[in-house]
Amino acid sequence: MEVVKSVVSFMCNSEFWRMAVLWSFSLIFSYLKLFYESLFSQESKFQPRCSLKDSIFSTALVARPVCIVTGATSGLGAAAAHALSNEGFYVVLVGRSSELLSKAISEIKSRNHDACLKAFEVNLSSFVSILEFKHSLQQWLQDSNMHSSVQLLINNAGILATSRRFTCEGYDDCRMLATNYIGAFCLTKVLLPLLESSPVPCRVVNVTSFTHRNVSFRQADRETISGKFFMKSKDYPYARIYEYTKLCILLFSYELHRKVGLMKKSQHLSIVAADPGAVQTNIMREIPSPVSTMAFAAMKLLGVLQSSKTGVSAIVDAALAPPDVSGVYFFGGKGRSLNSSALSYDAKLAKDLWDASCNLFEEEQVAAQRDGNCAVGNDE
Repeated sequence: MEVVKSVVSFMCNSEFWRMAVLWSFSLIFSYLKLFYESLFSQESKFQPRCSLKDSIFSTALVARPVCIVTGATSGLGAAAAHALSNEGFYVVLVGRSSELLSKAISEIKSRNHDACLKAFEVNLSSFVSILEFKHSLQQWLQDSNMHSSVQLLINNAGILATSRRFTCEGYDDCRMLATNYIGAFCLTKVLLPLLESSPVPCRVVNVTSFTHRNVSFRQADRETISGKFFMKSKDYPYARIYEYTKLCILLFSYELHRKVGLMKKSQHLSIVAADPGAVQTNIMREIPSPVSTMAFAAMKLLGVLQSSKTGVSAIVDAALAPPDVSGVYFFGGKGRSLNSSALSYDAKLAKDLWDASCNLFEEEQVAAQRDGNCAVGNDE
């Protein structure tokens, strides 16, 4: 009886219907757009994969390129770590649970005995944890006699939290925003010196979602990225927050792409976004089991539900695309790309988001230095 009440209560919430209707529509729209462009577009939007031997990462200066995958304990992150270890990368798995990281490494090793893997326990909703990871990573590279650089960063970590939570550092931030967007932004900023010091072209792959198409409001300031804007609602707007984080990832990707074009020392860095589509992972674990089972069944009936093994294709396509590919939104696998929503290309909105995110980043740096939680150096 309690299960029935829980399911009914969940389905009576407007956020559920937003997911059920708008998310389904945006997913189908994306596939229809992909189909239309494959038939009528004169400009090819197919990007071939390069093998590691022939790819942007191949050089005598880097014996084995380093790839960092966040959210690597399960689902798409674990699938990406496995696929890229097969390609010859030294894969650094980043996750919140040391136990799950060990399990993920064991599973990858069981399928690829030659895989080179390293795990780091990191909480992406904590700036201090991100800083500690950077220093631990640098120390590991040094101790392993590897080049002090990173060739590939895949910002994959993400959560769908259906209830209010705060970051571990006590701010009035929404943990979903902190994990899905702010964590990815701060990690990229912190690791940028290691990417720039790579002797070969390097790349950032930001994992986003078709749900970004449902965002219509043009606001990107401290209030929105901290979650305070959304906390004004009586009911927790988890679906709208999730959509917004995925729009932010795209705005961030395109703005970093534009800035890289203006920075001489970063011109060998490319930034792309990857949208795996609908994938059956544990991201919906906070949704009542009968509801998520019903949702997966409906998507399977429509032929749009993928396993992690299949869905990871868009991420690997983005990672192994030719070196001149940057500022592109991969969707649908097979090297295919699309235009994301019109709002995601709004340069002013992207700049506003960048400025607000940089201000938050600097405040977190100052707080970390003040509290003595972690030594922070100026690497840029």
